[in-house]
Amino acid sequence: MSTGENPGASTLTASGTAAGATAGPTAAATTAATAQATTSGPRRTPGLVPVTETMRTTERHEPEPRPAAPPEPAARPTWAFWRLLRSELGLTFRRPRNLAMLAVLAVVPVVVGVALRMFGSADDDMSGLVQDVAGNSVMLTFVSFSFLVLLLMPVAVAVVAGDSIAGEAGGGTLRYLLAAPAGRTRLLAVKYLNAAVYAYAVTAVVALSALVTGLVLFPAGDVTLLSGTTVPLADGLLRIAISVGYVGAGMAALAAVALTLSVFTEVPIGAIAGTMVLVIVCQVLRAIPELSSIVPYLLPTRFTSFDAVLRSPIDVAALRDGLLTFGAYIVLFGSIAWARFSGKDITS
Repeated sequence: MSTGENPGASTLTASGTAAGATAGPTAAATTAATAQATTSGPRRTPGLVPVTETMRTTERHEPEPRPAAPPEPAARPTWAFWRLLRSELGLTFRRPRNLAMLAVLAVVPVVVGVALRMFGSADDDMSGLVQDVAGNSVMLTFVSFSFLVLLLMPVAVAVVAGDSIAGEAGGGTLRYLLAAPAGRTRLLAVKYLNAAVYAYAVTAVVALSALVTGLVLFPAGDVTLLSGTTVPLADGLLRIAISVGYVGAGMAALAAVALTLSVFTEVPIGAIAGTMVLVIVCQVLRAIPELSSIVPYLLPTRFTSFDAVLRSPIDVAALRDGLLTFGAYIVLFGSIAWARFSGKDITS
């Protein structure tokens, strides 16, 4: 033993060494397990998940609040209605069949004017009708209306209005139109307005063609009315405008009848033929004296009341009664069409 060493320390060291040697295997294993747990985390036992790992993986954070999105603009049924009507008008006035009918109606006044011009120049003793046209170029418009308002013009209007619903059903496109957010009432209103616009187009085409033809073939000037009164040319043109509005309203009333028949069938020709049969039957009934009491209520009876503008002064009562009749037909048949179409099962 060297000088300065502490005997107690040596004894303690030796004791500690011996104790360490005795408990060496157990302490070593404990130390190794502690070190492994410290360095590699909790031990993974097959089939079990440590609590610390479960809490870590299942932890969810509340999403951060996002700024509220601006509200979507509300639907505008008014604009949707006019867009649908514009599309329907575009289809109607781009269809070759409808344009061909307008062309035929525009040619008829030209043929009538040329025939009257040739007949009038060959015969000095002209009849009253030819004399009126020869002396007043504006009168050709009223003569053309008299020829066309009871046959060709109703045919053109019946074709478009009768094909409006039945044509969609026959082509299998009606259910697709109703699948869109259009609504049955809105679709029916669009179909009728489209037919009414075409009815006024038919009337305007006949009037414009007859007016131009009359001004070209016959002298322009003061207009002599049926009552014998002479009015200036400007007054005559105003009376033509009034007659166009009146006849157009009559064709629009006929369009309501054709549209109603179109709702009840899937065959367009059936609605068109049915409308023309009604027009012809009404004209036959007008010729039976015993049925004179119902004649004022027949639709074709009011078609020819446009001649009220050829009186001096204008027979406002006749025009008013005719417009009331047209309005009654539109309301009546429009209601029938709506009642049928709103509850109809669409299968095609």
